[in-house]
Amino acid sequence: MEQRAVRVCVIGDELVAGVGDPRGLGWVGRVAARTPTPTPLTVLPLAVPGETTAELSQRWDLEVSRRTHPEADNRLVIGLGRADLDAGISPARSRLNLANVLDIAQRRGLEVFVVGPPPGGPHADGVGELSAAFADVTTRRAIPYVETFAPLVGHEQWAADLAAGDGSHPGQAGYGLLAWLVLHTGWHHWLGLPTD
Repeated sequence: MEQRAVRVCVIGDELVAGVGDPRGLGWVGRVAARTPTPTPLTVLPLAVPGETTAELSQRWDLEVSRRTHPEADNRLVIGLGRADLDAGISPARSRLNLANVLDIAQRRGLEVFVVGPPPGGPHADGVGELSAAFADVTTRRAIPYVETFAPLVGHEQWAADLAAGDGSHPGQAGYGLLAWLVLHTGWHHWLGLPTD
């Protein structure tokens, strides 16, 4: 049986767009470049800088549905950021917003993969709690979740990369670390590819 082309929409904030990366790849470009597939892989980043989960939940469905194809293996990656903390959105509301997106995506038949918020920014203390809330929502739905906060919160290279920039967005090294975490936390399995 012929395999269908894989079409992956990636929604999220400026980290999905790779803001701060001098190479312009971000973690999404690095992951796509390191994903060998037997069929064509199309990765479509749909980033909105500073987007909260409330805003994401309002816009994602229309944008993603315009980019899916009936003959493709359509998938959704959600790159979650830290904007909810800046906007004063409670972890409970953030959880609900993510749950709504996941439930609709699953009803639409989309396979979903979620990347959590990394450390950094002015509300650094709240990122761990936010990440734990997101992880709980995905675990309850058996959806893969990449925890980026815990592995990077004390990581010297991550901290140095943030400090060299604006304190919120990584540079080339930081996006490389995010890509490594994604690639080594179930990405290939999620796409049905060999993990060797």
